[in-house]
Amino acid sequence: MTQQNILQGDFNPTVPSRIVFGNEKIDSLRDEVKKLGGKRVLVLSGRTVAEKTDSVRRINEGLGDLSAGVYSGLIQRAPLSTAIEAANMAVANGVDTLVGVGGSTISDAARMIAVLMAEGITTVDQLRQLGEDQDMVLEPNLDGKSLPLQVSIPTTLSAGEFNMGGGNVLDDQAGHKIRVRHPRLYADLIMLDPVMTEGTPDWLWLSTGVKALDHCIERLYSTGNQPAIDAPVLAAAEMLFTYLPKSRESDGDPEARLQCLVAAWMSMMGAPNFSMGLSHAIGHIIGVHYSVGHGYTSCVTQPYVMEFNRPVSAAKQALLARSAGLDTRGMSDEAAAEAAARAVDDFIMGMGMPHRLRELEIPEEDLPKIAELVLTDGGTRSNPIYITSAEQVMGVLTAAF
Repeated sequence: MTQQNILQGDFNPTVPSRIVFGNEKIDSLRDEVKKLGGKRVLVLSGRTVAEKTDSVRRINEGLGDLSAGVYSGLIQRAPLSTAIEAANMAVANGVDTLVGVGGSTISDAARMIAVLMAEGITTVDQLRQLGEDQDMVLEPNLDGKSLPLQVSIPTTLSAGEFNMGGGNVLDDQAGHKIRVRHPRLYADLIMLDPVMTEGTPDWLWLSTGVKALDHCIERLYSTGNQPAIDAPVLAAAEMLFTYLPKSRESDGDPEARLQCLVAAWMSMMGAPNFSMGLSHAIGHIIGVHYSVGHGYTSCVTQPYVMEFNRPVSAAKQALLARSAGLDTRGMSDEAAAEAAARAVDDFIMGMGMPHRLRELEIPEEDLPKIAELVLTDGGTRSNPIYITSAEQVMGVLTAAF
């Protein structure tokens, strides 16, 4: 046995977020916040969730005298100005707890807002200058500084609430994100309740479910793979294959939606002990530059990235085939892996999701520029086939177009 075949690694147990899950669990939010020691709460959301669903109203009323109000201006990818407005509102109202309701935009922005509050950053110019000074990745010294408690209540399946150690907002003027990293940035409480997903549009719910599946797939075969996470992500993939297609709002099945919420959680178990791969790297670029939701980016990239990675990850992809319900007895790993990629593509198309870049109105002539930009993303370095050239990325983009 050669040295590289010996099982070895380093796994850091995750921070002690508490996760509460079940139908109507949202009714216990006030008590849960009080258990954490929270006394003054600002609810964070986007406009759509605040105006077109009952979630924010129900949360705010349930908090009662703990509520300091609602900030509902966090539109997609949270432009700098919205994060600054939310942080200033929180500080002005003596807030010690942030409750984020929504998808990854909200949970990512909440972690940045917490840092803005702790660091006393009050203007867009301050934040933009810090980003420029620190190469768009803030690493604040928070020793001795108080951070607000954070509670995440997801309304989608993108699972951003389970990211730990960082957040981000969009500099919409410059066209890139400003990120923040610190080990104290995580949700103290995550509540998974299908009631809170009522009103989430089917296209968003289903596409972010594909995003959760993308987490499972890339975690299985990225270079940062950990043996401790294979079992939960394979189980999560099986749950998504089973329950996502029958969890549309019109299906009226809160149990199916809860199963999907739990699957999204399981797809992120062990964070941050892993890295993602090329599908996420491409998704990050087309998401920011073409204002495409990350659910849709996974829909149009993952089957083609699986095909690209098959030569070095067939055994892992074969496991996914079984999670998809395929009978792989008598099949080679390569054949089972090919069947898995087809199953993922069929799964995406069967739910009416886009599965080609052209369906997202991305111009074909932009593909070379996209390929170059993808090389700047860290996912290329943890992909099972190490990405060293734009030509490699172009091969995937061309297949996906």
